This record gives sequence, structure tokens and C-alpha cells, in this order.
Amino acid sequence: MNLETEIPYCFDLPTTPRPEIGKILVTGATGYVGGRLVHELLNRGYEIRILVRAGSPDHKVRWPGVEVVTGDALDMNSIRHALKDITIVYYLIHSLLLSRKELGAAEMKAAAHFRIAAEENHVDRIIYLGGLGKRRGKLSTHLQSRIRVAEELSKGKVAVTILRAAIIIGSGSASFEILEHLVKNLPVILIPKWARTKCQPIGIRDVIKYLVGVLEIDETRSKSYDIGGKSGLSYLDMLKILSDLLNKRKLYIPVSGTNIRFYGYVAGLVTPVPVQIVTALFESAKYEVICLDNKIKEDLDFELLTFSEAVVFALDKEVQDKIRTRWSDAYPPAHELTIKMHDLDTPKYSCVRSLFSDKNASYLFKSVCMIGGKDGWYHNNWMWNLRGMTDKLIMGV
Repeated sequence: MNLETEIPYCFDLPTTPRPEIGKILVTGATGYVGGRLVHELLNRGYEIRILVRAGSPDHKVRWPGVEVVTGDALDMNSIRHALKDITIVYYLIHSLLLSRKELGAAEMKAAAHFRIAAEENHVDRIIYLGGLGKRRGKLSTHLQSRIRVAEELSKGKVAVTILRAAIIIGSGSASFEILEHLVKNLPVILIPKWARTKCQPIGIRDVIKYLVGVLEIDETRSKSYDIGGKSGLSYLDMLKILSDLLNKRKLYIPVSGTNIRFYGYVAGLVTPVPVQIVTALFESAKYEVICLDNKIKEDLDFELLTFSEAVVFALDKEVQDKIRTRWSDAYPPAHELTIKMHDLDTPKYSCVRSLFSDKNASYLFKSVCMIGGKDGWYHNNWMWNLRGMTDKLIMGV
């Protein structure tokens, strides 16, 4: 899988790279959006530092030339260290796995740390990707937290550029994988009232172009923009478009029930996305989240993808097995607390089996990586499937 030969998302962006701007810090680099953003910035010649909770040799392999610093957004000292000699900060930190109470407190604390540390280190600008939604209207906990984070970051003296997006569609995005697996796995799909509420999905390619574009245009400093795709669509609209593209005939049944947790639980059983994330996204679907204005076009204008075009790109990458990042790429919050294999004591008793093969190491390793999933297990496959189903039923990963 050679991702380096792919055409960059920003090849037709109507802005000029400005590597002389200084060093850029990308937070959330191991996440879905951040991982793709780092790749695009490197392609345009920028000097990049990434902040991660846990270091890995993989980071240098994925992004040669990137400076890696480890730290926690909730630890002020590590944030001060991460922001030293930084000109621009991309703030892409958020979590859908925390409880409502934990989410609000953790995100506000992290945002305050970055605001204060950015001022102390004389950072020139923060670029924040937040959530779309009416600032004074009723919103989900997830979207309310996004808006409060934007407000917290903007309290300081450092200029903040805010991009506010609804659901992001692309290969590996949580929203896309939920829609895709619902269409692929359910012959009948129940449609509650909230599934008819409009939102404005945007392709990951366009999100990255906006994130890079506002960096390269000074006029975007201290401004907030709504960004979305070409049209507003409901979840029902998106399911129908996706089923047509996949040539899957579906029966959609309107229902009066609106229990988000129930639908999140059911979707969690038939999709690879955890129930907590599905439920958070469905909670946001209850509220209309469409662009309130088109101000971004005044400063940064390019041709946007339609929802269908974004889906076709995503499906094509899946077929080619060229998915650069996934929603699941980021380490869980307590990853650094888990015991690593190399930290374990040597077992007192062990059993070793060896087999000679004429295949090379990379081929054999790929075979090992394919155990489970679509290919199943070599022994007692039904038992492993039963275990996975049981894990799903109790809302495991």
C-alpha cells in the first residue's frame, strides 16, 4: 500500500504554501483528521511538530521529518513544552468516548491550557476545527462542548480561526462507516423522526483543504466560518444515496420512537463503531446543523464535493485498501496506563513451535495481521465469532 504516490488533496487549492511562516504544531495527529492534515502540510513544505499522548516508532515512519513530542492536554507543563517555538497551532483535540460530565470538564480544561500556554509562548495563531450548530439553540452535549471550546480558545490574545463542520464523510470516518454498515448489514432500517433532520455533511478532502487554506490566507485570522458540503441532507437522504451507490435495496420504515440510546445500541451491533461514539453522533443528529452563512467563500473559494462524490472517493479507497487514517487510529485516553508487551516479565513456562517457509517476512506478517476480521480464525471460528458478538452485546469494543 503506497500512500505516498497519491495525489495530494490540496493540489488544486487556490492558495500558495508559506513554509517560511514557522513551525506548526498539530494536535490530534493520530486521529482521523489530524493524520491526513499532517501529510498534506508536509507535502506543502511546512515544518511540523506533533503532540501525542504516547510515542511510537510508527510516527516517524508515517511522517518522515516530523518532530514528535509526547504530552497530555490536561497537563499544563507538557503543553508549555509542546508550544515552545511554535508559530501556528492546529487544535484538533476532542473525544466522543468520555461521559457527558467528563467530556465538558476535560475539553474545557485542555482548551484553557492551550490558550494560556499559547500566550506565554507568543504563538501567532490557533486554528480550531469545531462543530456546526446554532450557538444559542438547543444542541447535543457533544456540539455544546465544541462551541464552548471555541469560546475558551478565543478568550486570549492569540488570534483564533474557527472552522465549524457537521459530519465528515471519507474512508475511515466514523460517520461514513456507520452509514455504510447500516446499509450493508440491515435489510430493513427503522427511521425515527430525528433521522429526517437536516445536516450538511462535508467530504474529508474539503475539510483538509479548508484547514490548509485558512493557514495560507492572513485574512482568515480571528474569524469563524461555517463549512459544509454542497447541500443539506438528512440521515435518511444519506442512507438512500449510499444504498443506491452500493446497489442495495432497502426498506425504510418510519417509526415514532426516538430513543437515541436504543438506536445507538442497535447500530453498534452491526457497525464497527463503538456504541458510545454512535450514540454521540446520533444525539447530534436530532438538531439541524447546516451552514448559517457562506462567509468562507469570500476568503477561500474552491469547488466542493457533493455527498455522492465524497462517498465514491471513500468506497474507492476501501476497495484499493488505501485508507490513510481511521476514526479508531487515536489511542484511547488510558493507553499510556496499560502494560506494554515489552514491560512484561519473561514467562516461567513457554511453548514454542516453529515452521520453515519460503515466504518472506513481510508476506508472513501480513498473513498474521489478517487473522480474524473478514478472514476469520484458523480454528473454532464460530467460537471466536460468538465471543465477538457477546462483546458487542455488552457494549465492548
